[in-house]
Amino acid sequence: MSMATEAGLDGHLSTARRNVGLLAVAQAILGSAPPLAFAVGGLAGFQMLGADKSLSTAPLTGFNIGVAVGAIVVAAASRVLGRRESFMVGALMGALGSALAAFALIQSNFWLFAFALLLMGVSGGFTQKIRFAAADASPSFYKGKAISWILAAGIISAIAGPQIAIWFKDALAPVTFAGAFLGMVPLLLCAIVVLFFLKLPTMAEKKAEASGPTRPLREIVMTQRFMTGMICGISSYALMTFMMTGAPLAMVVGCGFSSDLATLGIQWHVIAMFAPSFFTGVLITRFGAEKVVAAGLLILMACAVIAHWGVELWNFWGALVLLGIGWNFGFIGATAIVASSYRPAEADKVQGFHDIILFSTVALSSFSSGKVFTAFGWSVMNLVIWPITIACLLLVLLQLRAAARKPA
Repeated sequence: MSMATEAGLDGHLSTARRNVGLLAVAQAILGSAPPLAFAVGGLAGFQMLGADKSLSTAPLTGFNIGVAVGAIVVAAASRVLGRRESFMVGALMGALGSALAAFALIQSNFWLFAFALLLMGVSGGFTQKIRFAAADASPSFYKGKAISWILAAGIISAIAGPQIAIWFKDALAPVTFAGAFLGMVPLLLCAIVVLFFLKLPTMAEKKAEASGPTRPLREIVMTQRFMTGMICGISSYALMTFMMTGAPLAMVVGCGFSSDLATLGIQWHVIAMFAPSFFTGVLITRFGAEKVVAAGLLILMACAVIAHWGVELWNFWGALVLLGIGWNFGFIGATAIVASSYRPAEADKVQGFHDIILFSTVALSSFSSGKVFTAFGWSVMNLVIWPITIACLLLVLLQLRAAARKPA
């Protein structure tokens, strides 16, 4: 290798490390908003409603719908504005949504609050793409480390978001939780400053990798491998959202625990969602994605057992931690299955189809969470896990059987 080539690689790596560092900081800041929203959003909605509390989780449904919209819009925005600028727009939308959420709580306007969380969700959809930007901005041998740094930032977010909710929830007393959302505004604006210093490559460089023959979308999505991955991934994500959304209501409204204890439970849950990511990929490489998904489904079953066992604090916190780990194994393993079902040139259309189904289902699960809790209670919510996880386990077993029958 010539000295000029080595110097070029060193320069590329240096720029990549700088970009990844900035993106990790931005991820830590922007990723703090979803844990805060889910920790107190349902409780805030509950306190604004009258006799009928069944719509209390509708603002969180708005958040999930926003994530779906944001995940689609960010691709178009990146093409028009560039990735750096689109991320800055997403951060600004998050700050506006947080400020509007605080105002809606002060005005006790439930549907304005739901719209504010939708804006925060759109910002979250933009944030979802940061890990891809980190990978795309890195040389091939550094992509794994780049993604790991972004995942590590997710753990910081898991701590920061709930802590902001605890510290500032009474800052605008007597209006509970308004201060928590207002406290997010300057933090999200700081993310814009961080993102300003990025120097990302253009997206045009990805087109060469996406060249080659493509199959019709219908042919791809009807394969057993894709369907298994999509159904298991969506089920893992939807169950996680369903239980996470309902848990604070069950703890505070159903069992009388403080909102701070419920918020800490969400904090440990989100940490459990991200922390295993450092070795989930190793487990997939060693044992196969299907077995990792199966392990995740079994952990989700264990979550249901712990949650159904009682309503002590350890039941809720233990179930939420298992819920996070089960989601991690189930969703990441299923994503690996889906990713192996299409060619590079087919990625955009398949991922777009997958994400539309995913976030639509997740939005429905968060909406139904409040309905089920109000009508039937926490114990019935736990029972929902069983038929879905059992059906997914059967799909995984069928996929393993099909793979074993394939000639080497």
